[in-house]
Amino acid sequence: MGYLETMDEWMNYEQFDRQTWHSFFPTDRVRLTQDNLEDIKSLNDRISIQDVQDVHLPLIKLIQLRYQNFLEWQMQKANFLRQPIHRVPYIIGIAGPVAVGKSTIARLLSILLNKLLPDKRVELMTTDGFLYPNAELKRRGIMDRKGFPESYDMEKLLKFLNDVKAGEPKLKVPTYSHQVYDVQLDKPQLIDEPDILIVEGINTLQLPTNQRIYVSDYFDLSLYVDADPDLIEHWYLQRFGMLLDTAFTDPSNYYYPYSQGDRNEAFQKAREVWQKVDLPNLEDFILPTKSRANVILHKTTDHVIDRIFLRRD
Repeated sequence: MGYLETMDEWMNYEQFDRQTWHSFFPTDRVRLTQDNLEDIKSLNDRISIQDVQDVHLPLIKLIQLRYQNFLEWQMQKANFLRQPIHRVPYIIGIAGPVAVGKSTIARLLSILLNKLLPDKRVELMTTDGFLYPNAELKRRGIMDRKGFPESYDMEKLLKFLNDVKAGEPKLKVPTYSHQVYDVQLDKPQLIDEPDILIVEGINTLQLPTNQRIYVSDYFDLSLYVDADPDLIEHWYLQRFGMLLDTAFTDPSNYYYPYSQGDRNEAFQKAREVWQKVDLPNLEDFILPTKSRANVILHKTTDHVIDRIFLRRD
């Protein structure tokens, strides 16, 4: 049973099955090939042209409608206040647990929005870069809490989002490498006055420790990618196996030592990490934020989105 069921909060959402959702925008003009989708999907994720037609194109149409309303409101507000119209970025947040496929959906939405709105600058970033570097996590004694709220520099993330909304140019965002399992401070991403910014991460709907501002207070639309925890664990271990397969020739890869040893022992370690770190983080800090999302995409076996929940607002 999920968090929304236990809290009886489904009443705040309209629920649609896949077929009904597709009927709201029944187009087959995907403009993508399966090869394109293979290039953007995460390691063990699954996505098809049919998924794009049934789920993502109607979602993109909904985003377009909301974005148009956003632009109209910015114009009306400026006229009311007798101020010049300033470009204010539209920010989309994508949340959900590890291994659920957030990155794939974020990249797909970015590509589709670029095709739908070719005159707009659409940029994508992840909050992983705002994790404290491993050295700092070790200094604080919370290396085993990596991914939990206290492992993020939330003040820095909030300042970045505030600067984006204020229209600050050429903002540098720290990036994160899953290969080296650490923040790459020397390889920042440049965010330069986007019209639409997609922010993806497990913590995008969380309330920061000792802060009164949610990251999502800066969002104009938020999505949560949902699935049963048992399925997520399966995908987590499946992804771990693929990471081992890609690490065995690269000694600099974080997973290289695990790829050289006994595979069963490596998987046992991964299961322990899931049980002691990722599952508690999901249950205590990620899943409770689901009810703050405007849209919930629910996945079932093989990463198939079978239900879509739209918040009544």
